[in-house]
Amino acid sequence: MTDEERLERQFAFIREIDREKFIIRQTYLTGAKRQENDAEHAWHLAVMALLLGGYANEKIDLLKTVSMVLIHDLVEIDAGDTYAYAGVSHEAQHEKEAKGADRIFGLLPPDQGQAFRALWEEFEEGETPEARFAHTLDNLQPMMQNDMTGGQMWQERGIALSQVLRRNARTADGSAVLWDYAKSRFLAPHVGKELKADTELPAAAEAPDGAGKTE
Repeated sequence: MTDEERLERQFAFIREIDREKFIIRQTYLTGAKRQENDAEHAWHLAVMALLLGGYANEKIDLLKTVSMVLIHDLVEIDAGDTYAYAGVSHEAQHEKEAKGADRIFGLLPPDQGQAFRALWEEFEEGETPEARFAHTLDNLQPMMQNDMTGGQMWQERGIALSQVLRRNARTADGSAVLWDYAKSRFLAPHVGKELKADTELPAAAEAPDGAGKTE
């Protein structure tokens, strides 16, 4: 591949991911005037990673984590956004998104395409410190948005606390500190109001030794 061909493929990818701005999520922005899009969500996660990386349960590579959250939803250009409480199986969702990953990351020069695809797969598997922390942020950001907008989307969709807790069953794996903060600041004020109180909030978790380290 010539340098010119490489650059053309890189810009083909850059132009294509502009379409992420049209993928609408089921989360309201401040003031609940409109719903956010995937690109806004990814930007928010990247800033959160920079600021909150020190609260990860394990030592993380911060650049890798930021890169992961920036690209993790690009596959939704083809697959579309799946609402967290829509009841779609993980297998069905992953199948659609994997096809999107094949096409979108395939636009890049092979070395970069393979690197991005591997990073996306790592996020999906959620088994590394960076992926665990990225998932924590991915779960907390819409929760924060729901709190900021008075729980409006929870109320509109008839969401119950038990659904939120199931969705966040592994959120503490990335950061016990952030999950405890979210429970007390983002969830508790809405339980029995905009969020149906069909169970109780669990007690605070204990942060593991070594939390608060980044590279």
